Amino acid sequence: MIDIMGKRKIFFILSGVIILTGLIAMLVGGLNQDIDFAGGTEMHVNIGKEFDNNEIKSIVGEVTGVDGAFIHVQKVGADGKQVIIKTTEIDTGKRNEVFEALKEKYGLSIEDKLMTDNVNPTIGNELKYQAFLATVIAAVLMLGYITIRFEFKSGVAAVAALIHDLLIMLTVYALFRIPINTTFIAAMLTILGYSINDTIVLFDRIRENKKYMKKEKFGNIANKSIWQTMARSINTSLTTLIMITALYVLGVPSIKDFAFPLMIGILSGTYSSIFIASPVWVAWQEFQDKKKSRLRTT
Repeated sequence: MIDIMGKRKIFFILSGVIILTGLIAMLVGGLNQDIDFAGGTEMHVNIGKEFDNNEIKSIVGEVTGVDGAFIHVQKVGADGKQVIIKTTEIDTGKRNEVFEALKEKYGLSIEDKLMTDNVNPTIGNELKYQAFLATVIAAVLMLGYITIRFEFKSGVAAVAALIHDLLIMLTVYALFRIPINTTFIAAMLTILGYSINDTIVLFDRIRENKKYMKKEKFGNIANKSIWQTMARSINTSLTTLIMITALYVLGVPSIKDFAFPLMIGILSGTYSSIFIASPVWVAWQEFQDKKKSRLRTT
């Protein structure tokens, strides 16, 4: 049985390196914000036949000169033969050129140009603020709940694990230049609620074991509790991950946009419950014990 508490520095360093890499990527290149947040141009066109997203993205890029990372193409409609093109803001002339290029490629008529509009970035800033506020409120409420059920230190440890999960999700999106949209925010808030479950189950087992292992060090109690709940945590996450992966593989683009961050969050949430939340609690408890011990000897 691996001493997870004894090796906690390795897990802290591993997470720290990943998150630091993501923060550097965000500082250097920023996050690839979808039109929902950054503002820009949205075009809704009825292609009327099967089409390839990458082909349309290439056409839009050639006409507008916009980098492919800032062009988002999504199939919509009951038969998937309509397309919504989102890109950084382009003027009326360029929008007309894009439609003319699509018209020539797919044999369209003027009636197939369903909608063209510019999205104000102010709305995006409002959404970001609301998402941030919802995250803070959720974290505070969870801190209060876990503090009441267990103790303040465990509440802080659980919230630290949640913040870890959100930063890991942002790191993946920053490194791979995946557009962040309103669907990502919905997935992020879903993960906040989901990833706390394993942590609460583990903390409950630690509290239970403390009653019967009073002479044991807190680190040993936590380590034993982790291994007692390890199979349950992995099995629960694995079954959920299989379902989400199936949605990602078989789903339409809008479903994939929701499923992908969930997959990252589930993996990160399982990891943080085992290797971040409990070790943070143990590290804080051991620090307090050493401090009390020093005060008694002086």
